Amino acid sequence: MTTLDTASAAPSTALLEDFSLEMTGKDVPRLEEARDTIPRGTRINVTFLGNEDLPMRLDAARAVKRLGFVPVPHFSARRLGSRADFERFLTGLHTDGTCDNVFAVGGDPARPEGPYADSLSLIESGLLQEYGVRHVGISGYPEGHPAIPGDVLWSVLRDKSAALAAQGLDGGVITQFGFDVDPVLAWVERVRDEGITLPVRIGVPGPAGVRRLMAYAARFGVGTSAAIAKKYGLSLTNLMGTAGPDRFLHALAEGYDPVRHGEVKIHFYTFGGLRATSEWIARFRKDHHG
Repeated sequence: MTTLDTASAAPSTALLEDFSLEMTGKDVPRLEEARDTIPRGTRINVTFLGNEDLPMRLDAARAVKRLGFVPVPHFSARRLGSRADFERFLTGLHTDGTCDNVFAVGGDPARPEGPYADSLSLIESGLLQEYGVRHVGISGYPEGHPAIPGDVLWSVLRDKSAALAAQGLDGGVITQFGFDVDPVLAWVERVRDEGITLPVRIGVPGPAGVRRLMAYAARFGVGTSAAIAKKYGLSLTNLMGTAGPDRFLHALAEGYDPVRHGEVKIHFYTFGGLRATSEWIARFRKDHHG
């Protein structure tokens, strides 16, 4: 049993090398609190929410950098009211030295608030490189998207991958989180079959209350049947409990094949629990290092 444990443990901690985290503009105090539990140089994505403003987003990216981490500010295409708004954000990031890495997403509004209908239009604008951006993250949806047909998601992913190459930008894909490893690995395999070689960061929920996890899953169209929930370690009968991604990471390590799946890392959606997530990761790595 010990041999088996150690054999299956090593790959799951290997996948946790160079993980990334997500926070909102309002999470700066939580980042300050968690700073000592997060390895220096960790990439930290700063989301672009409708109820936050430019100073808050710039301040959050500055805080990430000041605390010794790599800021990855998000651009929500449909939330940008004008080209000037986009350039104002880029100018602020450039001035602060926080513009090397960004993440481009379409965003929640059904209708664009300005000239950018999707993240592809941000990449093709030419403005990213002009302001010193070198690496652009884009979204992937292993279980589909509630509002976008599957064939459209695939063609958009191919287009974005090609556009990054054409613009001379490095890139990577971050997936929506899920509770079931099988569709995730099947999706990554198809990404490679489509000729897309970008590194993939698999989205994983940090430890959180079951009720909260279910609410996020419903919002993003993530499958949570009783069988999937059980596989993950969620109890649908005890919504007061909490769950961490232990089983998911073990199953991912077991199914991961570098030849078929290429470069894969982990991205944690923290749902406000930066410290809980970073402490959970440190504990998981320590417990499974043989």
